[in-house]
Amino acid sequence: MPETTQFPGANDSGYEGGHLRPNTILLARYKIDAKLGGGGQGAVYQARDLNFPDARRLVAIKEMTVMTADPSLRASSLKTFQREANILATLNHPATPKIYDFFDQNNSAYLIMEYINGNNLEEILIKTKKIPIDKIVEWAIELCDVLQYLHSYQPEPIIFRDMKPANIMIDSLGKVRLVDFGIAKIFVSGVKHTTIGTEGYSSPEQYKGNANPLSDIFSLGATLHHVITRKDPRLEPPFSFSERNIMDYNEEATPELAAILDKALSFEPEKRYQSCAEMKEAFMALRYRPIGTSVASAATNGSAPTPRANSRELVDSGADGRMQPIWTFETEDEIRSSPASADGVVFVGSYDTNLWAIEQQSGEFIWKRPSDAGIASTPGIDSYHGQVIIGSEDYTIRAINMRDGRVNWSHITGNKVRSSPNIAHGYVFFGSDDGKLYALLADNGRYQWEYDAGSAVRSKPFITNERVIFGTEGGDIVGLELNGQRKWVLRTKKAVTSSPYVDLEGICYVGSFDGFIYAIDADSGFSHWRVRTTGPIISSPTVHRNLVYIGSADGRLYCINTQTGKERWTYQTEKPIVASPIVHDGVVYIGGTDRIFHAIDAMNGKEIWRFETKGAITSAAHIVDDLILFGSLDHTLYALPLVRQ
Repeated sequence: MPETTQFPGANDSGYEGGHLRPNTILLARYKIDAKLGGGGQGAVYQARDLNFPDARRLVAIKEMTVMTADPSLRASSLKTFQREANILATLNHPATPKIYDFFDQNNSAYLIMEYINGNNLEEILIKTKKIPIDKIVEWAIELCDVLQYLHSYQPEPIIFRDMKPANIMIDSLGKVRLVDFGIAKIFVSGVKHTTIGTEGYSSPEQYKGNANPLSDIFSLGATLHHVITRKDPRLEPPFSFSERNIMDYNEEATPELAAILDKALSFEPEKRYQSCAEMKEAFMALRYRPIGTSVASAATNGSAPTPRANSRELVDSGADGRMQPIWTFETEDEIRSSPASADGVVFVGSYDTNLWAIEQQSGEFIWKRPSDAGIASTPGIDSYHGQVIIGSEDYTIRAINMRDGRVNWSHITGNKVRSSPNIAHGYVFFGSDDGKLYALLADNGRYQWEYDAGSAVRSKPFITNERVIFGTEGGDIVGLELNGQRKWVLRTKKAVTSSPYVDLEGICYVGSFDGFIYAIDADSGFSHWRVRTTGPIISSPTVHRNLVYIGSADGRLYCINTQTGKERWTYQTEKPIVASPIVHDGVVYIGGTDRIFHAIDAMNGKEIWRFETKGAITSAAHIVDDLILFGSLDHTLYALPLVRQ
């Protein structure tokens, strides 16, 4: 063993036994609270960031201490640690920790990173008697997602090489966080690596120094096998998973789940899943398959399922003169999403977790793509890349191929995605309940930037040539530059769920829960006027011929002059209006929670016709060709004829 030496001045600079003592302050900024773990060559600490004196902002500090006189060994160890820092600093995925700082001090190196409040899976296995299988499957989906992100990393893929329960944190929101990238490695095909990993979880080829992305798939399978069976593979004969069938150890385990793990744990790499994206699809199909279906049928791309009987019907025009649908399409739960269309196909999200693709003229089912939770977001159409982009309450936004329903890419946020995406300038802009506004590349979903707004972002951002404008549940209306830098903020008294609309004069209109409609200069954030209604505003505005239209929870549709802020007319309904209006050929179309879809003269506010559904209407309509499309909480998408005035 190399001879160890004490750091110069260690005892009087906060070190105790080679590690930092509580209350030690690094860089006059980070105050050590406690040691969280570690070994002889380093430790992980909980610390407080003193740059935030009025808030207890915690960080995690990873320390690398090389207590050796051998300069080559010291240099090698510090190089390894710096590699981890460099890798982490370039990553941006909800399941990887954020990096705040990196520095050398007292012959040690320190990595300042996000403090994750939670427990690792190894601790959870000790503390809990049983973890529900559906929860394990959810974690598996998230782990597949982050590994796919690493394996698809550019310019070179990254292999994690040490997937095991101790390196998987479950944070306070119940989400997976991958920690300890100490032996993560840039993958270069054909190049051997050192034999490294954790015995019991490592793949056969990893023992030979041939780690590759498929090795991570094996280790993930081994980790999930351990979590499901509670049989630690480190205490079992090597590669003996097939001798411990998960159904023998966990009554909730199914043959379908066993088949997924068996494939992931195949001794030969070519027999495993060939990507984590493929493995994720298998878990997602398992999560939502009907009981009794096979993995083979459930793990299709989503283009084959047959809708239930009577899910759609062609409706003849009524002899009584009342408005009759051209067709209706029934989903499996409430439709809170507004429909969108492209190339003769209608897309709509449902709270049944599916994005549905429907033939525009006939209302015939084409395909559906499931998510992991309800969908309230409205689809965004990216015709250039042939994809439809949709957010879900499973924390994820997905780009889905319009033709066959396959997922092109996905991005996980820190909370539910209820904001509808806006595709502009080659980017996808959207908000999340994690309090952030995101910008991703539209073609591949690669992260570009995020803006931390401090509270949930549920409005659809409006994009101009210079601004990204959106509202927050904390009551802010925010104007950003296209690079994500804040330009201005206007504070209202309550939440802003309403989505902004910017007219050709550069004036932004938006409503707030405080009951006001705001007119704001889109460039500077200067307030031109505001108009009070007698109820909260959730509805989003639209502008037509110098008139702005918006609904209110007081049951009225308001028409206001954009120049003066003076009310031109109001249209009264029986219940709150939370849906957003659209204007077409001089007619305002809007749904109400009174279950009625209204057609109103845009200039005088007089009713033209109405159509009654069996549920509240909470989203905007969409007009394409000669159809008016809108969804209802009665689970139905309606296609009404467009009546020319």
